[in-house]
Amino acid sequence: MELDVSHAEAVNWLDPGPFLRGVAWLDAEGQPVRADPDDAMRLPWDTGERAALPIGMRIEFTARGASAVEIRYRARVPEPDDALAGLAHTFALWEGDHLVHETAAEPADEGVVALQLPHHDGKFTVHPPESYSPVVLGVRAIGGRIAPAPRGPRWLVHGDSITEGWWSTRPAHAWPAVAGRALGLDTVNLGYAGAARGELPTAEQLARLPADVITLAFGTNCWSRIPFSATLMHETTLAFLRLVRRGHPTTPLLLVSPLLRPDAEEAPNALGATLAELREAMETATRHLIAKGDRHLQLLPGKPLLTPHHLADGLHPNDEGHALLGSAVARALAPHMPEPPRKRSRGLRDVPGSSD
Repeated sequence: MELDVSHAEAVNWLDPGPFLRGVAWLDAEGQPVRADPDDAMRLPWDTGERAALPIGMRIEFTARGASAVEIRYRARVPEPDDALAGLAHTFALWEGDHLVHETAAEPADEGVVALQLPHHDGKFTVHPPESYSPVVLGVRAIGGRIAPAPRGPRWLVHGDSITEGWWSTRPAHAWPAVAGRALGLDTVNLGYAGAARGELPTAEQLARLPADVITLAFGTNCWSRIPFSATLMHETTLAFLRLVRRGHPTTPLLLVSPLLRPDAEEAPNALGATLAELREAMETATRHLIAKGDRHLQLLPGKPLLTPHHLADGLHPNDEGHALLGSAVARALAPHMPEPPRKRSRGLRDVPGSSD
């Protein structure tokens, strides 16, 4: 149900900031972005373009005696040829792994959407429609109270369009969202469709971001969009990992090599490298650093994780593929997860929790 904000009360709106999850940086206007706005000039244009979209951002709250939650937002109107124009434009309410319901919303300079809660108490997540790039202006409860949900460990996930969640039918079905729910993480999606080619400024930005765990899942676009040789892929992987390690010397770090891509496995690119060769170069570089003593670095080979049946278009996973990939990543990360905040030694900064 969508409401006209002009008829909504101007009182009782809560600052959305404490409720937002999946936030990496804020721009000059205080809106979430997915690349460092102070370092934008060093990034390729396609990375910067995708980083402006709020992929993976969500609202997490606990409810006490509330029958519904309202979200005040501003959303752009997609251009007719926008690739996102045909996607679902709904605010989706989730409880754990279960989709409770979805409420359609229209782009507007300012609007309000109401989501009915299945019961008056509990922990809930709202996934906004990424296709509209909504800016959340306020949240409030109907008939009770809501508070920001406790934060889980912060997980940075860097990759390409597969990490962004392309061809998943809902934002919550993208593999980072699947794995994040399974492990109780605050997932920060830093996937950049068309990019994620081992750009070293991105590695340095990751190094500067606070993180409890990090996953890298790039490389597919190094086959065709910007062709790499196997040697360049090997050296780029070493450089990228070493730069990330400058800021996170002991943080659990998982590298997922490129997934199966049937048309590229044995086909040479402009520099003569097949995707199979690029994948092997990436995996070899990772194993080299592990052998050199990086005990907190893991490798998850990507090719065996999915079959052609799990690819919607020969490249991007369908919902089943995203679920399988998310489960595989969660299994790989689980033994290396940091302790819950309540068990950490005294003196570390507390992770913000809920409050009335």
